[in-house]
Amino acid sequence: MGHCFFLHADITYNRTNSRTLVSLSKTTRKTSKKVKKLLFSAFITSILFLACGDSDSTQNPPSGFSGFGGFGMQRTTTVETQPVTLGPISEQVRSYGSVKAQNVVAINPQVSNRITRIYVDLGDSVKRGQLMAKIYDATYKDQLNQAKAQLEQSKIAMKRDSSQFARQQQLLSKDLISASEFDIAQATYRSSVAQFESAKASLTQAQENFNNTEVRSPVEGVVTARNLEEGDLASTGQAIFEVANTTGYETRVYVPVQDWRAVKVGQEVNLRVSNEDGVSAKGVVSRKSPQLDATTGLGEVVVTLSQIGSSIYPGVLVENRINISSKERAITVPRSALVEKVETVVNPESNTIELERTYAVFVSRGDSAAERRNLTLGIEQGDKIEVLAGLRPGDHIIITGQQGLEDGSKIAVASGQAFQAPEGQTITRGQQPGGRPGGGNFPSLTAEQREKLQGMSPDERRAYFQKLMQERQSNADSTAAN
Repeated sequence: MGHCFFLHADITYNRTNSRTLVSLSKTTRKTSKKVKKLLFSAFITSILFLACGDSDSTQNPPSGFSGFGGFGMQRTTTVETQPVTLGPISEQVRSYGSVKAQNVVAINPQVSNRITRIYVDLGDSVKRGQLMAKIYDATYKDQLNQAKAQLEQSKIAMKRDSSQFARQQQLLSKDLISASEFDIAQATYRSSVAQFESAKASLTQAQENFNNTEVRSPVEGVVTARNLEEGDLASTGQAIFEVANTTGYETRVYVPVQDWRAVKVGQEVNLRVSNEDGVSAKGVVSRKSPQLDATTGLGEVVVTLSQIGSSIYPGVLVENRINISSKERAITVPRSALVEKVETVVNPESNTIELERTYAVFVSRGDSAAERRNLTLGIEQGDKIEVLAGLRPGDHIIITGQQGLEDGSKIAVASGQAFQAPEGQTITRGQQPGGRPGGGNFPSLTAEQREKLQGMSPDERRAYFQKLMQERQSNADSTAAN
């Protein structure tokens, strides 16, 4: 409205000047360039005044000047549409986690000494009991031999004391020795037996230590880590290798409480590696933590993989899509087609301000008018959103150009080249940019100019169109100056 007031004042001034100038021209019978410029200005501002009008004429424009430009034309927006169909959609919980083997075994040495030989490396497959490394064993071999000798000595002493104890039993039965002499013989025998058993235990330990100088795999799998080299000191507190069991993979994800409540054991899971478009693996929720982490507030969910692709291996980061619920036949629309409306609502009881969001789409009506449809939305899956109410199969929703529309706006449905820049369009003989003869952004191209466009690349076309626009702008400026 403020712009119209300024135009009105300017128009009055110019009209007065124009009448004065016309009167002056009748008196002097002389025409100058200044008079021509003022007359031209008065004509242009008069047209603007009729097109703008006051506030009443804006609401109810007079016949013959309604719409765009004031000449009975309404603005037409070129849009792209898409038919509404029925299809599957799933409510999903998404989270990222790394794939790992279900069983990873850390192989720690049972004895401490220098590593003299390593037989396997990263990525090697090993079988149960396979030799993986050798630890220096001279000390443990000497201990083993010493234990064997002690056992032999204990065995001889036990046999000697056993015979002596047997003779003392016979003498005691004939009352040839006293009871105290018999007790001494019995104690000596029992001590010999105890020493023999101790020697046996020492031999067993020495044999075990000697055997542990050979580090062997306790499981069948793949070597996923090697922490020491030949010559390093092996200690019982540090793992030399890590072996992953290849019979199964799993991934662990941590989700917020609302998603943690929705996840149930047995739900299907689709896994996707970040550089792949499709599903890389499939799995199932096998376990779920009964409590949330006190620090992060997240709940742990374990997914066991049932089908894996070639890109799945231990350590790879994957996106887990846990299917909470699925619908096979649902009306869905792309998220980009939605038009959001946000309203501010003041709650006088709580003295708070709340935002209410409503969503709608525009539907093509007869390929010439846009109809606004308010929607009731359901579950979401990526870029797809379920529509519970507001659309029917067969409707054509506007997916491009809908942001500036209103209910009843005029539209022109187009697709393909109509949405491409002129330099990116395919030019055929007798056809101009825009996809139709005589149309496009340069409707006045000559046959020679169109012929030049045939062999040009998109970059060359872009430069050529810019040159044409500059030339036409220069011509327009020259015409206006004259």
